[in-house]
Amino acid sequence: MHMATTVPAERELEVTDTRTGKTYTISITEDTIPASFFAQMGLSLYDNGYLNTAVCKSTISYIDGDRGILRYRGYNIEELAEHSSFIEVSYLLIYGELPTRQQLATWNARIMRHTFVHENMLEYMKSFRYDAHPMGMLVSAVAAMSTFHPEASTDLHGDQIYQDHKMINKQIFRLIGKIPTLAAIAYRHRIGRPYVYPNQELDFTGNFLFMMDRLSETTYTPNPALVRALDVIFILHADHELNCSTAAVRQLGSTGIDPYVSIAGATAALYGPSHGGANEAALKMLEEIGSVENIPAFIEQVKAKKRKLMGFGHRVYKFYDPRAKLMRKTAEEVFKIMGRNPIIDVAIELERIALSDEYFIKRNLYPNVDFYSGIIYKSMGFPTDFFPVLFAIARTTGWLAHWREQLLQGTPIFRPAQAYNGEEAREYVKMEDRVNVGVSSMGGVKATTRANPRKL
Repeated sequence: MHMATTVPAERELEVTDTRTGKTYTISITEDTIPASFFAQMGLSLYDNGYLNTAVCKSTISYIDGDRGILRYRGYNIEELAEHSSFIEVSYLLIYGELPTRQQLATWNARIMRHTFVHENMLEYMKSFRYDAHPMGMLVSAVAAMSTFHPEASTDLHGDQIYQDHKMINKQIFRLIGKIPTLAAIAYRHRIGRPYVYPNQELDFTGNFLFMMDRLSETTYTPNPALVRALDVIFILHADHELNCSTAAVRQLGSTGIDPYVSIAGATAALYGPSHGGANEAALKMLEEIGSVENIPAFIEQVKAKKRKLMGFGHRVYKFYDPRAKLMRKTAEEVFKIMGRNPIIDVAIELERIALSDEYFIKRNLYPNVDFYSGIIYKSMGFPTDFFPVLFAIARTTGWLAHWREQLLQGTPIFRPAQAYNGEEAREYVKMEDRVNVGVSSMGGVKATTRANPRKL
């Protein structure tokens, strides 16, 4: 079937169905049209991987991939990274405005008061194997939080409990406050050190590093420059429109489930190497290249499709990811304290070559946020399998902003359509009449049946 389209007016789309000759007119709102429009013609939209489908309306973050722009609630990410703290940006993302001095003080106090976790949670975390992946521990612990706060369970009390703004805020305070504590516990568990209780005299990011690194010092405080560097990274990772994990929050939240289960699901999505684990892959690539002299040979392998160029390109950005520029600047600040990581020289030269090579320019392959973040984390002493945990701490703010926004908007349960391309109706085949042809379906090749296998 073929459909002809024209634009007869600035904000309207005219579609002619050549099967019937009928013409339809649809209004365009904010460069979108409702997918339900096509149902009039007996059609549904097929969009594998949601490449060009908007499933919600949001006022939280804005991306212009062609120009390399990222804004939180209308504010450019560059300005927020330069002038604000992560906890201040968290308030902005969730409530829509930058806080006043008093609002920020109250917000920070509420968050820090909820950094402590139940002693039974500590016992739960101790039950994991010594070599458990920290991200697996975090996913499990966040899901378990719903059992520690039964008053927040919609399964027990109904989803009408979240018509109360105080109930919404309480869960926001808890999740933002406790996830860094759970992350620090996962890290200390891995290395066999006793857990460190939160220090409410420090700010959000300083307290996190305190729980990670304190030994027996009674006056230990993290290096302020490293605290600020990690704070900037948290700002850059706080939200990024409707990425995979944020979409998971909205989809799970649409069922009416409590926010702990929704955030656990988002954390699980972030666990994937194509999402939260991408910076680890970029770092491994740079370490495998090893030195600047090896870059030309590596570039040729990429062009021959024998290797992947990790940390370059993005589903949304067709220009330089603005977060990557800020990450590179932050890396230099970290090197002043921790010493220069020689891998950065490989990264800079690889970026220079790629940005001047027509092969990569044509494909819009520019560095993304993952290209430099792994180098920074490595230089700060974080183990590579802890990288997605750091991502989760920051992104929890964005997830909660979307969870809250969806609650206030009211959203039906997500029910994506599918384009079925399987078998037509078939007659049931009894066990004694079934026979495999070729490899078993469990091996990847479809098994077939004959009604009477004796007639060969």
